[in-house]
Amino acid sequence: MSPECDRAPASVVKAVRALATSSASIARSDVILSARARRFWKQGGIELALVILFVLAAWATISVTIPRPDRYLPSPLSVVHSSGDLIFKGILPNYLGQTLWRLITGSLIGLALGIPFGILVGVNRTASEIFYPILNFFQSISGIALLPIVMIWWGTTEKTVFAVILYTCFFPIAFAVLTGVRSTPLIYVNALRTLGAARLRIVRDVLVPGAMPSIATGARLSIGYAWRAAIAGEMLAGRRGLGWMIFSAQQADQTAQVILGMVLIGCLWILLDRYVLRPIESDTIQRWGLVQR
Repeated sequence: MSPECDRAPASVVKAVRALATSSASIARSDVILSARARRFWKQGGIELALVILFVLAAWATISVTIPRPDRYLPSPLSVVHSSGDLIFKGILPNYLGQTLWRLITGSLIGLALGIPFGILVGVNRTASEIFYPILNFFQSISGIALLPIVMIWWGTTEKTVFAVILYTCFFPIAFAVLTGVRSTPLIYVNALRTLGAARLRIVRDVLVPGAMPSIATGARLSIGYAWRAAIAGEMLAGRRGLGWMIFSAQQADQTAQVILGMVLIGCLWILLDRYVLRPIESDTIQRWGLVQR
């Protein structure tokens, strides 16, 4: 018998094993996807689908009955056609990428600055009493209200958009962290002091863990504010993005693109909040023992 015939059974066995492994991986993936799908439908997926269908039906009905729907309320099909044209030209992916890049970069910098600042201010009673009204004051002023003065300083540049995003992200998270640190029960702090713990250990083992729910909730709110600030900044500063797409489409009397931008802004935030921010917030709160499963 030839050497090739001797090696044939071993190669066949390897091929069968590889096929079995890939089949098992596919089966596991199908199980995971089906479990996620069931969880989605149990967590309000059916209600969400019904609401979307109702809105689309009402939208299409109103669009058919009003005069000049292309100007006042284009149909869903017109909006989809508009999106296809923008995707084909590469405009929509570029605008979407620019907006998400500004949001992610600005939010990360704002959180990275605001969380340590809130902790540093919150650990000292005198500092917290001084900065509490200041942070509360600035977090009550929206980024849109700050845009005019920032545009006077830096004009219609990228600095303007990032400054507004940082502003709307920094102050809410710093205020939330300060509040969370000061809300930590003193009994835990006094317990560690009785054991001779240093201030650094009290901050690390008591104050920061006690403020984690506030940090998670504040981060979620801050990113939401930053999302709106990014859109408004792009509109007024004329920077490429979803906000600028809506503003330029309004000037060109392209209502379908205006509605497309609005739908994208809302849908993207729902996906980001439901599948990224809300799970992180919920897991953080449950992790630190404030909520029982």
